[in-house]
Amino acid sequence: MDFLIEIFNTFNLYGSGQKVFDNATALAIFIAILLAGLLKGTIGVGFQTVGIAFLTIITNLPNAIALLLIPSLVTNIWQAGVGGKLIIILIRLWPLIITASMMVWFGSIALTSVSLSYLSALLGVLLIIYSTFSLFGLRLEVKTKNERWLAPFIGLINGVLTGMTGIFVVPCVFYFQAIGFRKDTLIQSMGVLFTALTLMLIVSLKTQDILTLELSGWSAFAIFPAIIGVLIGQLIRKRIPEDVFKKIFFLCLIFLGSFITFNAL
Repeated sequence: MDFLIEIFNTFNLYGSGQKVFDNATALAIFIAILLAGLLKGTIGVGFQTVGIAFLTIITNLPNAIALLLIPSLVTNIWQAGVGGKLIIILIRLWPLIITASMMVWFGSIALTSVSLSYLSALLGVLLIIYSTFSLFGLRLEVKTKNERWLAPFIGLINGVLTGMTGIFVVPCVFYFQAIGFRKDTLIQSMGVLFTALTLMLIVSLKTQDILTLELSGWSAFAIFPAIIGVLIGQLIRKRIPEDVFKKIFFLCLIFLGSFITFNAL
């Protein structure tokens, strides 16, 4: 771990001359991002969700969001470019994407004006909702004629929640499933939306003076454990049935969300 700390000193990423995190915390952050990448490599989703959940236990919520910005941007751009349905997705989802992106900044104001314990509790609740729906395969259905007014509304809610908690998936994932997106289109759609949300988070956190030079350096370095985790996850994918892994994962996420919620209150 000392070697990793020296890397930051070498590139002068400690702008204040003081360590951002002590060695033990830095190691815990490395492991948390590694685990998030492992999940991403195993089932294709969950990097931001799991990363935020674990990092919130280690550090505060604004730091957790900032630490994942650059690895999230890299993985989401890659995800958005794979699938061959980019134009179709943009045509169908542009009202949701634009509305969600615009609302991120308003949500991020809460990070400096609302008690972080309340925001952490909200994060825990979102994790429980997302995991419960995913675990039991609960799906809603939206008729095509209702998409015109519902998409901006979903985007508004999603953008505010993203700005407040750093979580991208609620309620957009439920909406994408409800309008009938199949697996490949669903994954690419998430990549497109998450890329836009990540870019707006970067701007918003910078505006709120949360994204400092030091945290930017750590976020850039976080690409490495994320990639290592993805590669390990791809190996695990070949050995463990995906359905079994997903059930274990979502059960653990429900437990983690409950822990975060009760610990924050």
